[in-house]
Amino acid sequence: MRSAKRGKNILLVGPTGCGKTLAAKCVIEALGQQSNQLIFNCGSTQDPRTAIIGKTLFDKDVGTFFNQSPFVSAISTPNCVIVLDEISRGHPEFWNLIIPALDETQRTLRLDEKPDSPVVKVADGVTFIATANIGSEYTATRLMDRALLGRFSVKIEMDYLTKDDEIGLILEEVSQSLTDEAEAVVEIANLIRDLARQGKVHTGVSTRAVLEIAGLLVDNFSLLEAAQMVLFTDYPDDGGVESERTLIKQVVQKFIPTDELITAGLISPTTSQP
Repeated sequence: MRSAKRGKNILLVGPTGCGKTLAAKCVIEALGQQSNQLIFNCGSTQDPRTAIIGKTLFDKDVGTFFNQSPFVSAISTPNCVIVLDEISRGHPEFWNLIIPALDETQRTLRLDEKPDSPVVKVADGVTFIATANIGSEYTATRLMDRALLGRFSVKIEMDYLTKDDEIGLILEEVSQSLTDEAEAVVEIANLIRDLARQGKVHTGVSTRAVLEIAGLLVDNFSLLEAAQMVLFTDYPDDGGVESERTLIKQVVQKFIPTDELITAGLISPTTSQP
């Protein structure tokens, strides 16, 4: 909050699904800047120059005109908060374009590569909050270079909530009636996150997924049914018994009653519960 109030560039780094984007949105809400915000998904940018600057269009009534991007409008708005979501998935051309706007000594955006092209100045109080998943385990991420990282004066490492905090979040956001179930859901999530840290599965379980499973439990789905809908499909089943999905199923099965596993055909009647 201190950094946002002072217009500092903030970089939130952490595993996918730990709440980085939500944290940025909470800053916007706390600042009361809901009307002056832009959430820019850097990973979905197919044409960086058009997305950041805009493009020239032709209309038969008005002729040729320049249609500026929402990004240009945002940086021109005093006290605007711009969230650069998943900046580590951005294209290098995208990074090159925004570096001058992020730089404290420049704070400008050139609309064209020509030396005499128009320059847009970043308005007073504009804050950039970027989120990033940094590491080879994240699909489609790129190694952010030092030039880009150096434009963020504040870097905050985030992680998943502690077990007690995540249980508390379920009870607060979903239902107070899930005391026992919440502990099981969070334990499953943490076991899978440990597998991700060990490199045995490609990703951990997001807090968003944890809340979704809890919501299904409130609506009278079983834990196994909730896991089938929310968890299993996120992990590939290539490799049969050695697949990531098999590992995830083995984790979940530890928390499922034997008779339910038999009914679901996951174990035979003569097999003891894993």
